[in-house]
Amino acid sequence: MQSLVIVAHGSHLNPDSSAPTHDHADTIRSIGAFDEVRTGFWKEEPSLREVLRTVEGDEIYVVPLFISEGYFTEQVIPRELRLDGWDVSQWDSDGLSADHAVITAEDIDRTVHYCGPVGTHEAMTDVLVRRAESVTGDSDVGDGFGFAVVGHGTERNENSAKAIEYHADRIRQMDRFEEVQALYMDEEPEVDDVTDFFETEDIVVVPLFIADGFHTQEDIPEDMGLTDDYTKGYDIPAHVDGHRIWYAGAVGTEGLMADVILERAADAGASIGDALEIVREQTRSAEPAMGD
Repeated sequence: MQSLVIVAHGSHLNPDSSAPTHDHADTIRSIGAFDEVRTGFWKEEPSLREVLRTVEGDEIYVVPLFISEGYFTEQVIPRELRLDGWDVSQWDSDGLSADHAVITAEDIDRTVHYCGPVGTHEAMTDVLVRRAESVTGDSDVGDGFGFAVVGHGTERNENSAKAIEYHADRIRQMDRFEEVQALYMDEEPEVDDVTDFFETEDIVVVPLFIADGFHTQEDIPEDMGLTDDYTKGYDIPAHVDGHRIWYAGAVGTEGLMADVILERAADAGASIGDALEIVREQTRSAEPAMGD
């Protein structure tokens, strides 16, 4: 019996923080790729410490819904899940290449396939591009458009920037968009100056965040000049310094994220049949068109 456990941060302050996690779990649950699908959170219920006790499967695939490798994926999650004998060296990662490790959860004595975070998987590049398609309402968007991938940026975790640069490079290699730039909130180059980095009139801006919250709904729109007061809202596209900014919000809210979760589990050995094809088709047909 195969079980999937999607683990995420959650929030005591933002009730919408866990919404993408539940949405993607529902998508995967609906297509029957696993015998059961559970969710667990650091800051919400069910807690990381208890979630494995609710699982019935003898083969458990744990996928962290996090953007980068670091403190949570390397220390907090393994500790809270009681993954016996875990050591980050089992991933043998350069900060982008964590795949999976097979270990035992000591309190339930069952096999756990602990996967790397979704944010560093190559399939996340496709989700970023899909986000651009969704916000513009154009499945062929690219010609004449710039693309900005936005991350938090922090000196405390150098891997945070690695994930942003990785996906920006992959999008650049597609040769689909006129210009591609990685930007950050807390380090150079900063998203505040987004229009300085593009010659194209149209710029799609996609934050590489799992859920919409304080940063994506308040800080980034105000920093880019979309609005002086986020509570009053802003246009999509918004006109800033002679450019049209198509602000997409957190990439993690895109339906295609379910595909990346499945990819992580499949890479770890899960048998998922044609689930990937079904998710790709379902999420494309379900995406609402936005913008003009």
